Amino acid sequence: MKRLTVQLVMAILLVVSGIVLLFSGFWVAPAGEISTFAGALFGVDYSYKIKQVKDEKEH
Repeated sequence: MKRLTVQLVMAILLVVSGIVLLFSGFWVAPAGEISTFAGALFGVDYSYKIKQVKDEKEH
């Protein structure tokens, strides 16, 4: 469960930093797409792992 918490925190940090980089892209060359995409992938993986843990607890 601790690994899932770390993964959730990392996903949130990556998405937030990606958004900040996307907005700063109005003034400098944009580089935030990578962090936003990585954060989204972490989030999707996290949601599937949470669903799997819940399914295992039900059975």
